[in-house]
Amino acid sequence: MLFRSVYVPKPAAQQSDEDLYNHKCAICHGKDGLGNTAKGKKVNVKDVHANMKDSADDMIKVVTDGKGDNMDSYKGEMTPGQIKSLVDYYRSLGQK
Repeated sequence: MLFRSVYVPKPAAQQSDEDLYNHKCAICHGKDGLGNTAKGKKVNVKDVHANMKDSADDMIKVVTDGKGDNMDSYKGEMTPGQIKSLVDYYRSLGQK
């Protein structure tokens, strides 16, 4: 009998900031934060450098509450600390 391995992602609490970003955000924002993905282009995601004018607190609010139909809220899925770390990771992409 053959068994197939099934990928089961780690719970958000056990993922690194980069892993969490790649799992939750990169589909729209891109791994590099430039938003050059099919979905990112469809919903007009701004380049990370353009988003750097927004404060970290403003970004945390967007990740926490979502942004209309274009971005889900992560309030119930991540802790406030994870959301802050995720925003910090995203902002670090703008410094590269």
